[in-house]
Amino acid sequence: MKLKAVKEILDANIVVGEEKLDMEVSTAFGADLLSDVMAFAKAGSILLTGLTNSQVVKTAATRNIAAIILVRGKEPSTEAIEMAKELHIPILTTRYILFETAGILYSQGIVGCLKKV
Repeated sequence: MKLKAVKEILDANIVVGEEKLDMEVSTAFGADLLSDVMAFAKAGSILLTGLTNSQVVKTAATRNIAAIILVRGKEPSTEAIEMAKELHIPILTTRYILFETAGILYSQGIVGCLKKV
């Protein structure tokens, strides 16, 4: 699925990375603990999170995350926006909670980046 379809499905706003809306994505991972992102998120996945600081962008970059979707109507910090621009990582925001965001994406064919740990 293209990132622009994800944007539409989640009624999301794009903060950074409009030029990457044609990117294909097929997996996602949701977490608010960066240690979980480091341990379990897979390259090419969408990261669903409520974290808004620059550290989440750094962590996403180290895991080669395709895009970050901020849930619960959260907005990224200025530092996170600047870092995402530098690292070419799209950030989108949605008003859905994490659980609903994951469920909506799953119902549309996006699967978890792993089944069990």
